[in-house]
Amino acid sequence: MTQVSIIIINYNTFQLTSNCIQSIIEYTKGVKYEIILVDNASNETNPELFQEKFPSIKLIKNPENSGFAKGNNLGIEQANGEFILLLNSDTYLVEDAISKTYEYAKSIKDIGVFGCKMIFENGKIQHTARKFRSISWELLDAFRILLYLFPYRMRAQLMLGKYFRADYSTVCDWLNGAFFMFPKSILSKLPNKMLDDRFFMYGEDHLWCWQFKQLGHSAYFYHDTKIVHINNGSTSKTKQLNLRTLMLKHELEIMKYRKGEGLYYYLFKIIYSVKEKSRIFILGLNN
Repeated sequence: MTQVSIIIINYNTFQLTSNCIQSIIEYTKGVKYEIILVDNASNETNPELFQEKFPSIKLIKNPENSGFAKGNNLGIEQANGEFILLLNSDTYLVEDAISKTYEYAKSIKDIGVFGCKMIFENGKIQHTARKFRSISWELLDAFRILLYLFPYRMRAQLMLGKYFRADYSTVCDWLNGAFFMFPKSILSKLPNKMLDDRFFMYGEDHLWCWQFKQLGHSAYFYHDTKIVHINNGSTSKTKQLNLRTLMLKHELEIMKYRKGEGLYYYLFKIIYSVKEKSRIFILGLNN
């Protein structure tokens, strides 16, 4: 029986994706797995080259670039595993993180979403375990000097994100989608029995964790294994500005979905928009 179906989306990242697949083959020893590669209409190289290089993978050639969520849903349709792992093409393994996270997930009574520690290539920790945004979170973040009056563990658990050193395993609200493991059985409870694909890219992980939480399933961060997530981002300031603006839009859409279009939403929108637009403005000045 296949224990983990690993789904990778490729869009014009042949070498990165190849490195990712090679690292899976090299390090994953403790589980039975399959790799499903969804090529989102890349024009960089012929996607058949992946099949030639890695004959054991399942290759799905999407005739259009339909985005991250829709691409993963195409992969999930072909998945036979007990668990699904959505894995970014710009990640690579340095140990058997997939098997370790799977075993951790099996040890938890609640079925839910599971993620592991992610680091940049220079070893710096990425902030992948997060809280859902709220008015109180935004205000505490804005006046963060108050947070440092609390002991680290209390501060970390209250805020997570950049306040958390990823130095212990914990329940969180949502996890970065670059390594996103969950039991396939959860999907049967979702509308259309698939992941919500309303966003082309960015914000899906946040949205999915909220939807899973509404079904009674938590998100779990596992700190005893790690992967490398390159996540360089664009060096173009214009693209960075556009990305921040898009993420602001998606965060507000998610909050409206969570809380409805009432007083809470509008107060949050004012606070969050002022913070983010100020950061976008400052980034623009440095362009």
